[in-house]
Amino acid sequence: MPGTEALTQETPEIQPPAKTVENWQGIVGILAQPCQTPAALVMRVTGPDIGAFVASRSEGDSCLAGSKGRLESSGLYCETVIRSRERLPVPDALADPAWEDNPDVALNMVSYLGFPVLLPEGSPFGAICVLDNKRNAYAKVFEELMLKFKALIESDLELIYMNQALGDRNRKLSDYLMELQALRASFPSARTARPSETPKANGTRSNTTSSGIPKRSSRMGCARSA
Repeated sequence: MPGTEALTQETPEIQPPAKTVENWQGIVGILAQPCQTPAALVMRVTGPDIGAFVASRSEGDSCLAGSKGRLESSGLYCETVIRSRERLPVPDALADPAWEDNPDVALNMVSYLGFPVLLPEGSPFGAICVLDNKRNAYAKVFEELMLKFKALIESDLELIYMNQALGDRNRKLSDYLMELQALRASFPSARTARPSETPKANGTRSNTTSSGIPKRSSRMGCARSA
């Protein structure tokens, strides 16, 4: 089955800040309005599981908000989106033998439109999707709106990813500098006083020339000439 590696590879641990989650909550709220769909969600893959990270606040999605389950071989619409990393439209699962028995039909979610949401390095974060309890072919303009929101969410993830990577590097650099300072402190200072090789005579004149020959006394010379 294509895209199987997307479900088994390890993905970086990213925690969107509260403000970002609030913005995504607004996105799914907007998506649920144009087509009056009961549920619009941002799904997130966490290890082997997938769950609703944010969900529109409407009566029809109460069974999906906060839901979580195994992704591998689940038969969920989103599993196919994440495997293929492509758009998946299902206008009417009840009329489609490939989807009539999927788990979301048991929740009366018979139509679906979803797109993969990817992290900067290409691994799956999850999916952005809408579900309806009736047949829904989803207009082209609605698909374009979903693609805009998909791009916005992936842009948020890229910024979070880069900030997290920068923070990790700064922490590693800080740890390295602390280890270096500790290493330096464990050695004595290399700057030690060196003893003077030739003591300086204070206020006295040398009795020898630069070649080491004793200087003649001027007094001796005067005595001999006398």
